[in-house]
Amino acid sequence: MSAAHEPEELDGPHEGPIKTPKQLILTVLFAFLVPIFGIVLLVMFVTSDKRPAAGSSAMTPEAIAERIRPVGTVEIKDASDVASMKTGEQVFGAQCTACHATGALGAPKLGDAAAWGPRIKTGFDALLHSAFAGKGQMPPQGGGDFSDFEIARAVVYMTGKAGGTFPEPTAPAASAAAAATMAVATNATTAATAASPPAPQSTPATPPATTTVAAAANTSGPPALYNQVCSACHATGVAGAPKVGDKTAWAPRAAQGIDTLTASAIQGKGAMPPKGGSSASDADIKAVVTYMVGASK
Repeated sequence: MSAAHEPEELDGPHEGPIKTPKQLILTVLFAFLVPIFGIVLLVMFVTSDKRPAAGSSAMTPEAIAERIRPVGTVEIKDASDVASMKTGEQVFGAQCTACHATGALGAPKLGDAAAWGPRIKTGFDALLHSAFAGKGQMPPQGGGDFSDFEIARAVVYMTGKAGGTFPEPTAPAASAAAAATMAVATNATTAATAASPPAPQSTPATPPATTTVAAAANTSGPPALYNQVCSACHATGVAGAPKVGDKTAWAPRAAQGIDTLTASAIQGKGAMPPKGGSSASDADIKAVVTYMVGASK
């Protein structure tokens, strides 16, 4: 009896909202688009406070260029252009002030004569070597990238503020100018000798001036790099470095050849950092090695 009173629609077929293929396609399409659209809106909402507003300074060509600027840059310095070199005060402000202005990590403060006094007594070469190679918690060149001439200027500046009287380092161009002057003088002397008439047989021949010039060139002293960097150890034998002039110490090293010794100097060996802590060229390193070997034979 009860079954006869049940609604007829319960016995009929069940149908969903999608009745045509077009409705199915639209449903699938919206099933993908709606979530994506929602994600985009969410991302825009989260990053809205970080996006520069239209017309702000962040959208200027300079600001955009700064944001897309390469991480690494290459700076080429002309060692002969002294005007482009940093002064000692500029090097100090750019690299040394973090420690030497505050005394951090045990660094002697600028102008503290008591702290700088014992260091100044060690001499300019020793201080310069420490600046090149690093000392204690100070990395080579204080972690900067300056030329040897600029570092030497900074050492003179800092010691001068504490009573030091070290002279201002010679500009790199000076040595080149001196060499050019010597070359002109040699050519002029050679030309004058060739143009002058030969001396009479009875008069003793006078050695040409070119010989004197050559002799002066051979005795002009060690390269500047030796005085600035290498002498700190090789003039005193510090840290096991062979002293210049010590034939016994240099003999087995000289037997290895200039090229092998130069490679060791460039790469560093033992307590000696690469290139003695300097930024000299390979050619300069070879020249100073040749000098030390020659002076120790």
